[in-house]
Amino acid sequence: MKDLDDIEALKYDDLDHVSKLQKTQRYIDIMQKVESALEKGSDVSKHGGVDDPEYKLVVDCTTLLLDIENEIIILGNFIRDKYRLKFPELESLVHDPIDYARVVKKIGNEVDLTLVDLQGLVPSAIIMVVSLTASTTSGKPLVAEDLHKTVEACDMAITLDSAKKKVLDFVQSRMAYIAPNLSAIVGSAVAAKLMAAAGGLSALTERPACNIKFLGAKRKNLAGFSTMTCQFPVGSYIEQTEIFQSTPPALRTCVSRLLASKSTLAARVDSAGGDATGGLGSALREEILKKIDKWQQPSPAKQVKPLPVPCTEPKKKRGGRRLRKMKERYAVTDMRKLANRVQFGVPEVSSLGDGLGEGYGMLGQAGSGKLRVSAGQNKLTAKIAKKIKERSFGSGATSGLTSSLAFTSVQGIELSNPEALANQLGSGTQSTYFCDTGTFSKIKRHCKPMQCNR
Repeated sequence: MKDLDDIEALKYDDLDHVSKLQKTQRYIDIMQKVESALEKGSDVSKHGGVDDPEYKLVVDCTTLLLDIENEIIILGNFIRDKYRLKFPELESLVHDPIDYARVVKKIGNEVDLTLVDLQGLVPSAIIMVVSLTASTTSGKPLVAEDLHKTVEACDMAITLDSAKKKVLDFVQSRMAYIAPNLSAIVGSAVAAKLMAAAGGLSALTERPACNIKFLGAKRKNLAGFSTMTCQFPVGSYIEQTEIFQSTPPALRTCVSRLLASKSTLAARVDSAGGDATGGLGSALREEILKKIDKWQQPSPAKQVKPLPVPCTEPKKKRGGRRLRKMKERYAVTDMRKLANRVQFGVPEVSSLGDGLGEGYGMLGQAGSGKLRVSAGQNKLTAKIAKKIKERSFGSGATSGLTSSLAFTSVQGIELSNPEALANQLGSGTQSTYFCDTGTFSKIKRHCKPMQCNR
């Protein structure tokens, strides 16, 4: 919400409200200290590491570098917006904000660019394109007030660029003793930016390598005036290193991950004061370059390897009943044996005919052509069938508690015990039968049955 309020309160026509960095006390103090430090020079033996006052100045300078870079982009957008009325095609020809500011200051309100000398500001090819485009431009000269503001913004951008170079020279000269191993891998400029983004060398050592890889990928949104995405296609500071830029695009993802991991090791060594000469960083850099060279080498040609010598010695396997059962279970059937066998001189029968589909081998060759194989019953199959039969129909034994259904000659159903019925008939006792019309009694087979009660 604070940033939105600042955007709403911003007076874009007033240059004092657009650029405020050069008037801040922090900027003035740091620049004075940097100039005095550059005049004195640097002695590595006098520095005491992280607790040294010059180390804190280096950290402040790295933070100021980012602020200066953002301020230059804001001024570059201000200059483009003002000078677009005079030369709208120029911003598509010159992309760098400092180069654009120098060209605008040199041209001014001049219509004929043949009278303007742009040598040394931009390359010769761009000078030729700018001269040709200016002859057909649709722009009009600026008002004196707008031209004055534009030239003043150009001067401020050029001054900030010279201050940025001065601070960067100071930081790079001090990085040789502050972080010698880290500077040997990624360079002094990138090492300074990494320290600034992390908040110092000690804070950089506390970050894992996966986070260092993305330092600088997300920048501050500069009130809608930022052109970071089109001006700097790289996403992080690691990707601005010389090793990353010289790597083919297909390997850049792996290289950025490798650079981040090795930079973390080098920063931790520098923080602990392990190697002040930077030898470890140079060794890690050589290791990175060797890995990149190895990744770029073509894969070796595939060689034809001979088949291994088969092992003809009998293997030691556990024998017994369990192994015999397993062999019987997975043994090849006689039908499959005949299907896998082919007889010479006899055409093979196939599923689709004319030799197409699945071949039947010697199935049906000896007989009338039918696929019929007579094979004896397997012992294991017979045993399984016997168990299934016993489970389905029982063992055949009867108990005295079981009952049976008897169908009589007069369409009756009797529920009785067969053994009890036999005893009754043998002793001449009376048994009762039930029918659909009633009941009747029967004493013995030679006795006449009684009539139905109904």
